[in-house]
Amino acid sequence: MSDRTTSRPERLVLMNPGPVITDDRVRSALAGPDMCHREPEFSELMTRVREKTTRAAGGDERHTSVVLTGSGTSAVEAAVASAVPADGALLVVDNGHYGERFQHIAATHGIRTRHLEFGWATPVDLAAVDRALAEDPGLTHVGVVHHETSSGMLNDVAAIARIAHAHGRQVIVDAVSTVGAERLSLAEDGIDWLAGSANKCLEGAPGLAFVSAARTAFEGLAGGPRRTYYLDLYRHYTAQEKAVAPAFTPGIPAFYAFDAALDLALAEGWQARNERYAGLARQLRAGLERLGLELLLPADQRAAGLTAIRIPAGSSYQELHRGLRAEGFVIYSAQEKLAKDFFRLSTMGRMTTEDIERFLAVLARLLPARS
Repeated sequence: MSDRTTSRPERLVLMNPGPVITDDRVRSALAGPDMCHREPEFSELMTRVREKTTRAAGGDERHTSVVLTGSGTSAVEAAVASAVPADGALLVVDNGHYGERFQHIAATHGIRTRHLEFGWATPVDLAAVDRALAEDPGLTHVGVVHHETSSGMLNDVAAIARIAHAHGRQVIVDAVSTVGAERLSLAEDGIDWLAGSANKCLEGAPGLAFVSAARTAFEGLAGGPRRTYYLDLYRHYTAQEKAVAPAFTPGIPAFYAFDAALDLALAEGWQARNERYAGLARQLRAGLERLGLELLLPADQRAAGLTAIRIPAGSSYQELHRGLRAEGFVIYSAQEKLAKDFFRLSTMGRMTTEDIERFLAVLARLLPARS
């Protein structure tokens, strides 16, 4: 056995914003039996997962979910490509990397957009959203990110949905890194299309994503454009709802794991999970500030699951990543416009207060000495 193997930390703490540290029961579920996806056993598993996913997204008997084998991006793209009609257009609400992603997805599928770019880590101006919808009656949908993980900012998607509905428009919400741990509800907030992922706040394994919406909304896709084959939501909905079978070969082990993770998420409830994540975030942020580090956002704009931190003078992200990885911690660089000056730390998943305490102690040793 090599020295590299023997010196590896026993516990690897994933402080990247997904995939997250999972519960032992979720990891064990990945070793479920081999299964044919065209047999009744998988139909039962898929149906259970769809029903639990809808509840986790705050849906009621009016709603359902389509589960896709893919990353969270696949769900966002499926929603945009399928929901916006042939003569429709998308208002893109952009205050970070993932808001900008709506713009790229729409452009890929030839969908007209109006791009409201507020700037990274800048709160959304609700009045500007209202004005844009009033000025352009051809905008049929609004695309907005709930948790903009490029900065850690939480956007008020419920308020944006109210504005959209006042103008008779629908809203597509990227809830990939919030569903399960932040306040968000299909039924209570009137979210028209919610895109999510198994492997962030729902603490499942990577490989599955989902779109949740009203059953009538899925049925309404029948006459819509077929812009994509694999990500056509109507194709997946009719297969999963009518034939009770997947449209294509699914990631069966990820379904096993997601089934177990959803049981844990529903038993804990989003409020308790939010407080668990927020408690870890408070511990982390207080420790970072004691070390003299600067946080990107003011407290009232931060999500519970992520914190962006300025890289301290005299250090670099590469040095911090290397030193922390050697001690069993995986951190995450910032993206594009923020990459030069910031890095990110997640408090999603099965992290503990002991993990945070040890992380802060290791980080303190790695920081440059201050004069």
